[in-house]
Amino acid sequence: MNELTTDLKSLHEATLNNLKSSKANNTLRAYKSDFKDFGAFCAKHSLNPLPTEPKIVSLYLTHLSKNSKISTLRRRLVSISMVHRLKGHYLDTKHPIIVENLMGIRRVKGSIQKGKKPILINHLKSIINVINNQKINDIKKLRDKSIILVGFGGGFRRTELVSINYEDLEFVPEGLKINITRSKTDQFGEGMIKGLPYFSNEIYCPVINLKKWLEVSKIKSGPIFRRFSKGLSLTENRLTDQSVVLLIKEYLNIAGIENKNFSGHSLRSGFATVAAEFGADERSIMAMTGHKTTQMVRRYIKEANIFKNNALNKINI
Repeated sequence: MNELTTDLKSLHEATLNNLKSSKANNTLRAYKSDFKDFGAFCAKHSLNPLPTEPKIVSLYLTHLSKNSKISTLRRRLVSISMVHRLKGHYLDTKHPIIVENLMGIRRVKGSIQKGKKPILINHLKSIINVINNQKINDIKKLRDKSIILVGFGGGFRRTELVSINYEDLEFVPEGLKINITRSKTDQFGEGMIKGLPYFSNEIYCPVINLKKWLEVSKIKSGPIFRRFSKGLSLTENRLTDQSVVLLIKEYLNIAGIENKNFSGHSLRSGFATVAAEFGADERSIMAMTGHKTTQMVRRYIKEANIFKNNALNKINI
């Protein structure tokens, strides 16, 4: 009997670990943060957040709609639903009072999403030139340039970028292969390999700059993008994804470029937009970025071709 109890306890603990591992840590944090806001709304109005009912969720979405985008409302709805599922409760997110309310909000507000600005070729060159002209230690210049160039060249999400280890790299005659072991759209770790070819212009080449960074930093294992301590001593600690955002904004600002609408995602969207401008098809763009659907990639292509395929070009005035 004791052996059976021990086995059940072991199975229970393993099941809990499986449930925790079913979602990425960032996703679980987002659910928790979103549900906390919903809980605060319910507490303010003496409503029950867990389990809740569609009418209360609909009221919350209306409350949010005053200052939030449609995409935010949809994300909050997913978070509230997932927390209910994880806690063993059912919430009908397809209830007419939720669906119809969202449709009404969408009609009133409109559904056009303004994404963050992409890092385009002129931005990329300005950033690298600014870094080269900075009066800072060469080791920091090389690290920062490598982060920006590899992030752009590989169409990386910022979390993927800072997660790269030395063991994930393979330099080949054509350039660099980077093994991505896990990403936002690859939660089960099937992995993918990104290939970065050499650029003809060495100043902006991600492969050459990364090689120089690894030589100077003497990194032979573990994270390739690491923090500096005071005095620019390189530590063993991996950079955070937020560090990528701060670097982009810092160097854009120094270059005299308004940085408010840029983010860590700007490297990824920049790659897709520039690749589309130069004629890359959606399949080759998706092979690099890891997008699972064509919806977002087609949006980048459409934006890239807004002047190239413009009907107004056919008019002579």
